[in-house]
Amino acid sequence: MVPGTPLSVAPRVALPPAASPALVGDYRRLLELCPALKLRLLDVTDPAPEAVDGWYSGAELATEDGALAAALAGEEARIAAEHGRAPRPHVTASRLLHHYVWSACLIVAGPWHLARRVPAVDPADLWLHAPTGALALRPRGHVTLPGDDELRAELRAAVVAHLGPVLAAFAAPTRRHDRALWGMVTDDLASALWYLGRMLGEQVTAVAAAEQDPVAAEESAGTPEDAAVAAAEAVLPGGTQPLPGAADFRRLRTPDGRAHHTRTRLGCCLHYAVAPAAVACLTCPRTSEGERLRRL
Repeated sequence: MVPGTPLSVAPRVALPPAASPALVGDYRRLLELCPALKLRLLDVTDPAPEAVDGWYSGAELATEDGALAAALAGEEARIAAEHGRAPRPHVTASRLLHHYVWSACLIVAGPWHLARRVPAVDPADLWLHAPTGALALRPRGHVTLPGDDELRAELRAAVVAHLGPVLAAFAAPTRRHDRALWGMVTDDLASALWYLGRMLGEQVTAVAAAEQDPVAAEESAGTPEDAAVAAAEAVLPGGTQPLPGAADFRRLRTPDGRAHHTRTRLGCCLHYAVAPAAVACLTCPRTSEGERLRRL
């Protein structure tokens, strides 16, 4: 596929006007756990964020050139303010797409991992604030199924349905082809679940410390991360098109004897390209095992 070619996605389905209290509770817990997710929850009665204030929905990013241009300009300005220079246009586009994809994956996969509910997030119900990169979500329906395999398939389908139109819009500005775009989704879905697991682990450790039980804190600290890594591997075993790869986690053991989860991304997110002093991510294909061990 060449950049700009529409990607095949699942058809949109009608969503209820408002989310269930249970799903709203899932999102409130997710926001408490995950400080990296800058998300405002909207009730059914709240007005939709507007372009005049710099807000653009995923649907608008996917279909309106002006919305995408405004979002890219906002990302470029943020990078320039933080690093002292504007990156190349395809780097800006890749960084913005990575931010949107990772956030959307956490928004869809978070309730699944916390409560086995898969939300159906229409691109028209998730907004990006171009000046800041913050997000707003109007939660609606969700799916629960008795079988784990069926629910994992539903999770993958929900992620694909939401992100397909957005990937198609970003193909040309990111200079990425079909496999690379869906590889980013694979990477960010695995990363989002991994991040949630680490945050859950920090919560367990904090509770144990508050109860003045250092043994429990030490023994329980890695358990939620292990569970999230296992969940990511079950969702992304490989061969689940259009997601082209697997979560494929492994462990690295540092000289102090501790084992650390790691994986190698299917593609580079171009973090290293935003500034002269920037370095590749710990999971980047550019980062060697020796460098990972040194940095861990």
